[in-house]
Amino acid sequence: MNRLTILLGILAIGLVFLILNHDSGRTFGIDNDDFGSLVMLGAIGALLSAGILQSRRHFGESVRQLGIWTLIGLVLVAGYLYRGDLEAFGSRLASGLIPGRAAVFTDSEGHQEVVLHKMLNGHFETSVTVNGASVAMLVDTGASTVALTYEDAETLGLDPANLNYTARVTTANGLAMAAPVTLSQVAIGPIVRTDIRATVAEQGKLDQSLLGMSFLSTLDFLQMQTDELRLRD
Repeated sequence: MNRLTILLGILAIGLVFLILNHDSGRTFGIDNDDFGSLVMLGAIGALLSAGILQSRRHFGESVRQLGIWTLIGLVLVAGYLYRGDLEAFGSRLASGLIPGRAAVFTDSEGHQEVVLHKMLNGHFETSVTVNGASVAMLVDTGASTVALTYEDAETLGLDPANLNYTARVTTANGLAMAAPVTLSQVAIGPIVRTDIRATVAEQGKLDQSLLGMSFLSTLDFLQMQTDELRLRD
């Protein structure tokens, strides 16, 4: 095993310590960011020392190996130090490539925002967690409540066949009757609400479940910017 392999192993061990102590924020009593910088500087210094020791016999090869492993060390440690920015970039990229996927961002004040990208049909759609199950919903500020299709209600175990359809509603398929229900939990990303008013449409009267104002009105912030819809808890 040559010196460079040993040094790479030391660098990997340092990164393992950073990952294991990520939640506590400190490693060996040192702030994780400072420890990461220390690992990076230590790796660079060790690699330089190894290159100098081997330079008498294989100067050209030593310089090349030194450059390669230094670059690897810098990339690995920089990736950890800037993991928050990388996660935000990856989340935004994924939400742009996969319309309907909710991207979650945290600003400098610690506020979390959920960002949705417009679908090809011009609407905002996303996966919403209802009573622990995932339901595809269309964001609709014109709907007074969360509205579930008959089929989604069956999936959620609401037993739509035995509900009381006493509310008259207007859907894309015309007038219909709907059954008032209360959903124990509705969540989109980190935004979670409990005891949300909702309705279940008659079978065949609603093509897609709607995320309506009984949920949206509880948000602190709701803004549409070109092809983005931003929701803040």
